[in-house]
Amino acid sequence: MSMERENINLIFSILQKQYPNPKTSLKYRNKFTLLLAVLLSAQCTDKNVNNVTKEIFKQYYKPNDFIKLGILKIKKLIKSIGLYNTKAKNIFYLSKQISLKYKGKVPNTFDALYELPGVGRKTANVVLNEAFQKPTIAVDTHIFRVANRTQIASGKNPDEVERNLHKVIPKKYIRKAHHQLLFHGRYTCKARRPLCNECAINKFCKFNNKTTL
Repeated sequence: MSMERENINLIFSILQKQYPNPKTSLKYRNKFTLLLAVLLSAQCTDKNVNNVTKEIFKQYYKPNDFIKLGILKIKKLIKSIGLYNTKAKNIFYLSKQISLKYKGKVPNTFDALYELPGVGRKTANVVLNEAFQKPTIAVDTHIFRVANRTQIASGKNPDEVERNLHKVIPKKYIRKAHHQLLFHGRYTCKARRPLCNECAINKFCKFNNKTTL
């Protein structure tokens, strides 16, 4: 059962009031360090990433910095983060590619970002949204859950949900919708026990197993 367009418009007008200027919780120094932080956040909490990068980004914040460090030193710097071996290699080769192909600047198109080592669809969309203010939606576990539970835009996988969200969200809301849905999933529409009694969009939601006090 899909949701009525009128209700979708009302939902995002409500979320706009709740989260008028949503921003990523990842800490970064520039567009390049944002890209690294998002890459590191895969299968890792933003809090853990911030704890690791707060010292790294004070000293290393340009592609050439990480090229000079090399893979082994990058591994040592990020060893407390999950999948650090793979992520260290990706950071090194990503830095080389940005330095050589884009003169040290983070590219601002999806295709260019997507071809960088370690950058998937979600990472590319987050960077485009946060760093370049483009109307992208990066579907993580929170957004996937909220979209399917509410029936704003259901889908069997993140790519399908992303496509369906772009079809139904009004253009005036779409750039901020990424973080608004993410925060709603993180703080209200939680995985194990959603706080339905505190949910501002409860009356529009089509979730069958709503919790009560």
